Amino acid sequence: MFTALIIFVFVLGYIAIAFEHPLKLNKAASALITGVLCWTIYTIQSESAQSVSEELLHHLGEISSILFFLLGAMTIVELIDSHNGFDIITEKITTISKRKLLLIITFLTFFLSALLDNLTTAIVMTSLCSKILIEKEDKLWFAGMIVIAANAGGAWSPLGDVTTTMLWIGGQITALNIMKQLTLPSIAVCIIPALLVAHRFRGKKIAAIPASTSSVNEKRNGRIILFAGIGSLVFVPIFKTLTHLPPFMGMLLALGIMWVITTIIHKSREPEVAGRYTVARALQKVDTPNILFFLGILLAVSALQSFGLLKELANGLNGTLKNDYLIGTALGLLSALVDNVPLVAASQGMYDLTTYPTDHPFWEFLALTTGTGGSAIIIGSAAGVAVMGIEQINFMWYLKKISWLVLIGFAAGILVFLLQLQF
Repeated sequence: MFTALIIFVFVLGYIAIAFEHPLKLNKAASALITGVLCWTIYTIQSESAQSVSEELLHHLGEISSILFFLLGAMTIVELIDSHNGFDIITEKITTISKRKLLLIITFLTFFLSALLDNLTTAIVMTSLCSKILIEKEDKLWFAGMIVIAANAGGAWSPLGDVTTTMLWIGGQITALNIMKQLTLPSIAVCIIPALLVAHRFRGKKIAAIPASTSSVNEKRNGRIILFAGIGSLVFVPIFKTLTHLPPFMGMLLALGIMWVITTIIHKSREPEVAGRYTVARALQKVDTPNILFFLGILLAVSALQSFGLLKELANGLNGTLKNDYLIGTALGLLSALVDNVPLVAASQGMYDLTTYPTDHPFWEFLALTTGTGGSAIIIGSAAGVAVMGIEQINFMWYLKKISWLVLIGFAAGILVFLLQLQF
């Protein structure tokens, strides 16, 4: 009875999020209610409220690390934006063809997400596109393509996506091997949707980017903040590798350093003027409802995980499909509905290294499918949730316009991976 009830609440919450616009109810409200109700049901059916509280706090530690990471990255991007730092990049873009611009943005997102990570890259590139594009519909198409490219680029790098990082830390894959095996399949996942969307923009031009009106001093400050901001974001995965601390610690350090830099730059200005460029002001502009939405969704999924439903689901797939690649494909598609982290964690628990040793194709395939399958639904990945918040993308618009492109790319990536194994 409780199992059916928790599934019903989760599905109902999901529907409320999907129909946010017709219901005129912010998705953050639906997500928070769903998250709390799922945990309430779990507590009622549990014999020990104390053990449930301990589980909740354990999950909250993991969730908070994602939220603080997201908050830090969004604040740094807001700082760059308030100093007109992105103008330095947009001035270098000479093309007026929307088609060519889309391919440039896709290429940059794909490779940047392997270097930074898919979440940070999605935030940076969406903010950049919002400076270049004027029409809302164009922004939406570009944002959809950024989600696909960021997740595809993250899958083949041990630093790019949280699931690939988990498999790397767990000893299921090695860094060089995953890059060698997944680069071509990840390119296939990204390039086919990119070409299909680019075809839509054939012959269309973007409005000329207006010349910057900033003074010499403002341009200098913008340049300092841009390079310091991008540099601090690149520093996060390096910090993680050197210290083995969670990524959010590196992001908080980066934010602290940016706070010091902005204080030094503006120390001689009037307090009213300097106030426009501070970290405090940037924090006010960060989309807080989006972060609360993310909290609600992750709470709901963690309740399903603690309830044992995700483990049961993984076991059920294993018993029904009985094929490594069918299981991997199903887990990839499931990661669009529920967070890919608990699904991969369940797989790591189900299959030990004696069944599938380090660098076994199953682990590589799992990294590919769970890393890229989340793009099929806008809230199926951290990058998607962040982009949804920045561009206010409608859940149903994404489902109608972008999801089928993701599935074509997803199938192409799987095909390339299987062909690679044959040859």
